Amino acid sequence: MENSKSNFSRRRFIGTSATFVAGATISGPSLFAAPSMLKFPEKPNSIINGVQIGVITYSFRSMPDQSAEATLKCILDCGINAIELMGDPAEIYAGKPENPVDRRAYFTLLRSKRKGEDLSDEQQKEMAEMQEKIAAYTKVVAQWRSTVSMDKFEELRKMYNDAGVTIYAFKPRAFGKDNTDAEIDWGMRAAKTLGASHVTLEHPGDDVHTQKLGDMAKKHGIFVAYHGHEQQTPTFWDTALKQSKHNALNLDLGHYVAAGNTDSLEIIKSKHNRIMSMHTKDRQTPEHGKGNVPWGTGDTPISQALQLMRDNNYKFPATIELEYNIPEGSNAIEEVKKCLKYCEKSLS
Repeated sequence: MENSKSNFSRRRFIGTSATFVAGATISGPSLFAAPSMLKFPEKPNSIINGVQIGVITYSFRSMPDQSAEATLKCILDCGINAIELMGDPAEIYAGKPENPVDRRAYFTLLRSKRKGEDLSDEQQKEMAEMQEKIAAYTKVVAQWRSTVSMDKFEELRKMYNDAGVTIYAFKPRAFGKDNTDAEIDWGMRAAKTLGASHVTLEHPGDDVHTQKLGDMAKKHGIFVAYHGHEQQTPTFWDTALKQSKHNALNLDLGHYVAAGNTDSLEIIKSKHNRIMSMHTKDRQTPEHGKGNVPWGTGDTPISQALQLMRDNNYKFPATIELEYNIPEGSNAIEEVKKCLKYCEKSLS
């Protein structure tokens, strides 16, 4: 999962059409006003029989506007009251320098190269130029993060909280081995300011780095929850968990199944006290093709997992992550709503 599928600046957002793909036309100052002027008469509630259902804002990556304001509108339209927030909406809101590279175009070329496809000379040249720009931009962002005030993050938190949405996790691209200590420090401070209990990142596969992150998280009084894809196994997180009480799991139930593991409910039972949040999606087993499919059509025991959380009073949130292909005529908001309905039915 990429942190920046669409990197629109707030200036571009304000200058674009106010018509959402969700089907509601929003006009006037209600969306674009200062946060203190935004009004939300009805607050969402996605706690179902004691289980907090959330959503990762990555689920809305296909929506045309990626600003903090537009993202909040998507969340509210889905009826969800708690989220894992990707980095871009918050950072763009706080004034992050605009990325000069079209990340969609770059990752299209990168995927083609990784698949072994032959790139034309022109495509190779274009990719090399993009990589140079990305390297330069990365340094600019690192410098910005080292000096930016937390004021806008406080303001964003208030805007979301006033609307009835809490931020339980924050996922910027700030915790990798290629990030500076100042960036890691910034990411944890920003997460705390946003009200998050933990930050999330892909497991780096480096014991030295997980030790470092755990130590830094302890200093900030926050947790680091490591995400995994098909490399997840029952022992995948064990070293990091032993290193620090501030290292934790961001279990991905769908990827866990697609990896061929058959103990999905058992790992929840055995690790529940170290799980900070759980990505929830429906994937198939290797025998069935590992597909990422609409909920209820794959092999992931979503209902059983949610019921396990309910029956045992597990307090970590189940995070909806929309990764299956959106059907023609629908959009991310409508599909996330379907996922939430599936949760409601499972927990009723």
